[in-house]
Amino acid sequence: MALRLLTALALFIDAGVHLFLAPGHQDAQPGTVSQGTLFLLEAAAAVIAGVWVLVRGSRPAYALAFAVALSAFAAVVLYRYVDIPAIGPIPAMYDPVWFFSKTLSAVAEGAGALLALAGLVRTGRRGRADAGTRFPAGRRRP
Repeated sequence: MALRLLTALALFIDAGVHLFLAPGHQDAQPGTVSQGTLFLLEAAAAVIAGVWVLVRGSRPAYALAFAVALSAFAAVVLYRYVDIPAIGPIPAMYDPVWFFSKTLSAVAEGAGALLALAGLVRTGRRGRADAGTRFPAGRRRP
């Protein structure tokens, strides 16, 4: 249960930071998506994954949490160090400065990815260990 709580907390921190920053990044070129909209989508994905992990703690829930947290962590680090131009409707988001909110989200995303990975490993082991012991030989599954 502690692993589920910590994973969800990391995702909720990520979501909170993105919700906090989204209004300041709503300006966009015509035909593109604003960075603020991308922040809102990230926040929604983090909340959904966090709630699912909290409620179920299943392997698919941890897999979604891992994907959301790792993709957000990779994006913040990539756009911090690499000046990627706009790609189709996705705006250029290069921001070469670490500030408190950005650092907080990066730490939460990195921790969330590691915690979700631990949850994936733990639920995978539990599933394999139970597979052979649940039904004795000769008994039919219901």
